[in-house]
Amino acid sequence: MNKVKVNHIKKAIEEDIVRNISILETDELSKDCLIVKPANKWIEEAKKRPIPNMLFSELWYEGELSILYADTNVGKSILAVQIGESVSSGIPIDSFKLEAKAQRVLYLDFELSDKQFEKRYSNEFTNHYQFHPNFFRAEINPLAKIPKDFKNMEEYLCSQLGTLIVKYQAEVVIVDNLTFLNNDSEKAKYALELMKQLKRITKECHTSILVLAHTPKRDESKPISMNDLAGSKMLINFCDSAFALGFSQHEPSHRYIKQIKQRNTEHIYHVNNVIICCLEKQQNFLQFRFLYYDSEINHLRNPSKTDLEERDDQMKGMIQEGMSNVKIGEALGISEAAVRKRRKILGI
Repeated sequence: MNKVKVNHIKKAIEEDIVRNISILETDELSKDCLIVKPANKWIEEAKKRPIPNMLFSELWYEGELSILYADTNVGKSILAVQIGESVSSGIPIDSFKLEAKAQRVLYLDFELSDKQFEKRYSNEFTNHYQFHPNFFRAEINPLAKIPKDFKNMEEYLCSQLGTLIVKYQAEVVIVDNLTFLNNDSEKAKYALELMKQLKRITKECHTSILVLAHTPKRDESKPISMNDLAGSKMLINFCDSAFALGFSQHEPSHRYIKQIKQRNTEHIYHVNNVIICCLEKQQNFLQFRFLYYDSEINHLRNPSKTDLEERDDQMKGMIQEGMSNVKIGEALGISEAAVRKRRKILGI
């Protein structure tokens, strides 16, 4: 046996030993609540994994658990299906970014029946839209019985999700919507458990998950904030990113997309730079079409004098407490510039 071949075998054995040691360490660590390693080791291990690519501009990246939320009938499901079809085909939505390769998408549809879905993606039940083969849709089996090991359908579904991801080789999962998965999602303790389960799935299955959620009735004269999301504190804490949809109060056919939380990028689509779109159906595909960027303020309901007076009183109280303009803006759901402008008008 020549020296080159011996060295090759030796190197392969060494690599195998290192790999087995790593597996043993991982198994041991998985039993503990916290995983502790030197900071440099964390970085070295992270360097071996690919940099997350954009799935929907800077709003959603690979490997993230993201939340899209809005009021009823704004178009959450329409946008979610459009994103799913984009990712499954590898073709970006016009004026939005898609860095990832084409991936298998599993869309859990708890909103529409198959007939309603057919109507939305056809021309009055004719000339049906042809989705990419990578796009899979699932709905509840009405004949399914909940095994005794599970308390309810929601718990059973979460346990099945990992199996479905493996079976259909899904890299992206879209859940439409959170209200079905847990009818008590407005209660923090249930929302916390649900988000923990979904977060665990993103890690264990190396999957990107987008969850759709409703907002309770909100004041449409104020900018959308994380406080508008039902069960917001727990849900926002456990997701990696979040974005919201809003109605334009001055142009009924227009919607806007606003970035609420981000970890892989800067805050780009904020109150002064939301994405304005319109809803349109091109033959057999209902979709969002990009129009322009604008300030969210231009699309809110004009507040009454009473609304302004109430906000002014709140602002005065916060100023007396020594809060900064930035903190006041966050509390009132307006920009820091709007706080400065209002303070100048009021002479405070």
